[in-house]
Amino acid sequence: MPLASLLDRLARPGLVTAALAAGLLALSTTTAGAAPALTQISTDPYTNSTSQHATEVEPDTFSYGSTIVSAFQVGRFNDGGSSNVGFSTSTDGGATWTKGFLPGITTQAGGTFQRVSDPAVAYDARHHTWLISTLPITSSVTVPEVFTSRSTDGGLTWSSPVVTATGSSLDKNWIVCDNTATSAFYGNCYTEYDNNGDGDRLKMTTSSDGGLTWGTSKNTGNNATGLGGQPVVQPNGTVIVPASNASETSVLAFRSTNGGSTWTSTTTIATVSTFTVRGSLRSGPLPSAETDAAGKVYVVWQDCRFRASGGSCTANDIVMATTTNATTWSPVTRIPIDATTSTVDHFIPASPSTRPPRAPPRTWRWRTTTTRSPTARPPPASWTSDTSPPPTAAAPGRRRPSWPAR
Repeated sequence: MPLASLLDRLARPGLVTAALAAGLLALSTTTAGAAPALTQISTDPYTNSTSQHATEVEPDTFSYGSTIVSAFQVGRFNDGGSSNVGFSTSTDGGATWTKGFLPGITTQAGGTFQRVSDPAVAYDARHHTWLISTLPITSSVTVPEVFTSRSTDGGLTWSSPVVTATGSSLDKNWIVCDNTATSAFYGNCYTEYDNNGDGDRLKMTTSSDGGLTWGTSKNTGNNATGLGGQPVVQPNGTVIVPASNASETSVLAFRSTNGGSTWTSTTTIATVSTFTVRGSLRSGPLPSAETDAAGKVYVVWQDCRFRASGGSCTANDIVMATTTNATTWSPVTRIPIDATTSTVDHFIPASPSTRPPRAPPRTWRWRTTTTRSPTARPPPASWTSDTSPPPTAAAPGRRRPSWPAR
């Protein structure tokens, strides 16, 4: 399977190294069950005493053509954020990498903020611009802005960030661009976030100039609250945003059909039943989403509805719902990774696949993390697969944690 066929986006909370991001990309040269070849693509250079070093975590990776850009936290603070955001870019399908660190955000690289978190990567094909969305964090651990860093030379160098949105306590940003040349909104980029200081009010803002400027932030039609929204763009330009509600008890969705000028009220995709992951591991039922080449949207999350025993959940499965219009959703389907009698717990899902012009994958793979017993250390994340026809889409990205600016 070609490298670019494996995934466009990959990220997870927890101690997942940037080297692992490249290693997972290298699965393109192996079978799903084989151990990947690991290539280290970045190293933490910082020495400040306030954060944990030799750590590069929570990568998000996006590819377009033969270019792959990964962004990740560097020098992790135990209560949220990092010393800076690093990047590593390949222009030859992962064979070689150029690494660096974003300028102008934290004091480690010419900025004024003490920390930064939640990098998310996108590409704007119309304006030939790579974008990394981040959350800058003050010394008092507040998040007053959402930032966007830009690269116009293929992800090799990056500008100081532009302000994308402002507020009192912002969280869980995500960014996506409309890259379909026939779309009426080709070249629009959309950033989602929530305002934790306003009850996790869901927010959207739009750029039409390659991320240089961003419009006024908009609420949903019903001023909904929620978190972990992940916008995807259909080929016709419709933007669909699956998200969790603020209490993480249901999965919602809303959309825009006019290039982000207005957003609909939310629709409930499904209620959520979740099993608390063992070992105090940080995980919640936040959705991960993507769309295929025909515009069908796939949303996955962890859920234990199929594992109920005696009225209580015993472990999580990965489940899925689909739509073509964001208003009518399929019934929730269990992804059959193992038997419902298994004691293995599945969480933090993503569904990597491809978008033209890259070759379609042979299988649709879900990457999940598993635990096997209350006392066992969790094994490394594993790949599982379904041989049903895959969506030809960019893989969903980072599985975002369930509390602010982490």
